[in-house]
This record gives sequence, structure tokens and C-alpha cells, in this order.
Amino acid sequence: MNLALSQIGNQMSNLTGVRAIMKDIQETLAARKGEEFINLSAGNPVILPEIEQMWRDYTQELLDSKDYGEVVCRYGSSQGYQPLIDAIVTDFNRRYGLNFTSRNVLITPGSQSLYFYAMNAFGGTTAAGQMKQVVLPLSPDYTGYGGMAIAPDSVLAYKPTLDTDAANHSFKYRPDFSQLQIGENTGCVLFSRPCNPTGNVLTDEEVQKIVALAANYDAPVLIDSAYAPPFPSLNFTEMTPIFGDNILHCMSLSKAGLPGERIGIALGSEKFIGTLESFQTNMCLHSSRYGQAIAAKAIDSGRLADLATSVIRPYYQHKFTVLESGLAKFMPQDLPWFLHRGEGAIFAWMWFQDLPMTDRDLYQALKQVGVIVVPGNSFFPGLREDWAHKQQCIRISLTASDADITTAMERLANVVTQVYQGK
Repeated sequence: MNLALSQIGNQMSNLTGVRAIMKDIQETLAARKGEEFINLSAGNPVILPEIEQMWRDYTQELLDSKDYGEVVCRYGSSQGYQPLIDAIVTDFNRRYGLNFTSRNVLITPGSQSLYFYAMNAFGGTTAAGQMKQVVLPLSPDYTGYGGMAIAPDSVLAYKPTLDTDAANHSFKYRPDFSQLQIGENTGCVLFSRPCNPTGNVLTDEEVQKIVALAANYDAPVLIDSAYAPPFPSLNFTEMTPIFGDNILHCMSLSKAGLPGERIGIALGSEKFIGTLESFQTNMCLHSSRYGQAIAAKAIDSGRLADLATSVIRPYYQHKFTVLESGLAKFMPQDLPWFLHRGEGAIFAWMWFQDLPMTDRDLYQALKQVGVIVVPGNSFFPGLREDWAHKQQCIRISLTASDADITTAMERLANVVTQVYQGK
């Protein structure tokens, strides 16, 4: 039976971006059981013993407390679990010298739902018929942004400039302010910092410039801080979370070891928070209160922030160093390959200039030697310009063992060498 779906139903039932690739990866692993693959596609964080133990400890505290029934057996406020909101307000006010109150915080079922609310509350067609755009000022960026807008034409990304260090096979994306347009048609601005997939961290100056442009048109700027300080603190370079009247600072506890509980956090102006809270009330009432209750304990005690800098960050920073060393050892120096500067997150991003095949073909070729990566073209949502660079990149997860990462870089080097030689 063919379902007669609505236009939105058809749009939302299709796999977009990396989800389509992940389906292919799952089918490959299922069909080729017995073969050994080094899977460098995963976005799931590694289960680190110290982090798992922290969540076990606070789960036990919750189980033993008189609050358990109230937390798990009752509905709650759409804004979030009050002890978690209070812990966040206290922590951020102390840490960053802010003056937040509880009305400046919203807890959502993961940050993905938060961006869905925002992109459709602030972007799309207005009652007057005007199309308000969701501007992505630096492409590539998180693939998930591409599937969240009910009006997909509202998402508009801008091509970056490339800061290239050919001698060291390194590069960095930077916003191209000569091309970036934020104006009357801008509903909101959105970018990740540190960035999934590239590990890029926009500088404070770049962020402030974007914020100032948006402020001229009362457009909120959503800073996706899923990898940022103070938790999970997956920044490998110094960076400061930035707050302001038109900024929504958006966090997630997924990479802090709690992806299964779907905890997203928005901090910002009460007028933005109120709009998003109403959207959430209509959508799903509220996030998991069990997850919020143990998160409140982890934040209030300071243990989560401490483990973020002493355990989570060093673990992934070491993995990036292992990957860099493998590339330096195995990749030919005379080929035009470039590794994006490792400034944060749990991925590495590579660009192969003038690659003789597409990124998807390279993905297929690497599967033949037992290595699974993610082709990069899915990470350019909203970039309408035809740009060869979009088919010349791959994303590599830093979640594998040191030995697997090193072996994978050797196999990658062999495949890429043959590709450039036309074999």
C-alpha cells in the first residue's frame, strides 16, 4: 500500500546527509559478516570508564533519593527540570560572569531537537509571505542542519575561504565576510563551534563579527556548542564561549557521555527561550527527567566539568595526534592532501585537492580495503554553489583504537596514491 504522505511527510521521511551513508554502512557490515572493517564513521562517543562511572554514581544517588518517584513518575515543566536549570545558571554565572536567571535556560531532548525548533520558529515563510533564511555562515558544517527545516529552501550556506599551509599539508576554513550576507531576510544564523565535521573553531573575532551583523536585523545567532567548554570541553585550542543579547548558546550532553538520554541546553535571551519553550510544549512536552536529574548532580558538583578537561578532552586530542602521525608516516608528501587543523570535536577532516574521483567513489574504494569513512559532500547543507571541493573531502572518526587509526591511515595512503596515479 502506498501512503499518501503530505509534502512535509515526504520530506521528513527521506534520509538526508550522513543518515543515507550510515544506512549503506550498516548494510555493508551486515552483508559482509566475517570481514574485518576499521570503522572510522562513528559519531557515537567512546564509553570512557571514568565518565560511565560518574553517570552510574549519580544514577544510584537518584535511585536512593526520595526524589526518584517525583522525577521519573511525574510529568514536568516544558522548560526543564528545575534543579538542572538552577545548576546551569549557578555554574555559568560563576564561570563566565553572567547574570542569567532560570528564564534564560531551556532543556530540550537533545540539541538536534533544539535546532529543529529554532530553524522553523525563526526561519521559513512568515505570515506576510516573506521567506526568512537560516544562514550557515561557514560551510561545511553539521550535516543534520540539512534535514531540519520544514521549508528546505530557507537554509542558505556560504562558501568559506581556505587558509592553506601546503608545506605542512594543513588547512583551515574561515568565513568569507566579503560574500556573507545577513540582512532583512535573515531569520537566524547557525554554526557549530567546535565544528562537526571539520574540527574548526571560529575565532572570537569572527564570532563577534557575525553576531554584530545579525544584531542589525534582530536575528538570533545559534552557536552549536555540542563540543565546547565547559562540558564536554572538546576544544584542543583555547576558546571562550560567547554570550550576548542576540546569541543562543546551545549545548548538548551527548559527547559528555550521555547521548542516550538526549539532553540539549539552550542559554540566551528570555524572548528566544520563551518562543522555543512553546514550540517544545506542542512538540513533546519535555526532555527525559531521569537524564536531567543525574545531569543536575554532575554539573552542580563540578565533577562533569572536571572530567571533561581531565579525561574527555585528552582522550580525543591524543587520537588526533595518532592520526596526524600516521598521515605523516604513510601519506606521500608530493600529493595534494590536506588535513584540517585539529582544533576540537571527535573527527578529523581531510581534503584531497583535484581528486581524480568523487568522495563517494573514494569511500567505496576504502571499503574494499576494510576502512570505512564518511564522504564529505553531505556536510554542505544549504550551499547552492557548484564547488568541486564538496566532492574532495572525507570525515574520519577519532573513536577507534590507536592501532586501528594507524593501520587505516596506511591503507588510506595506499588507496589515495593509486587513485592519483590513475590505477
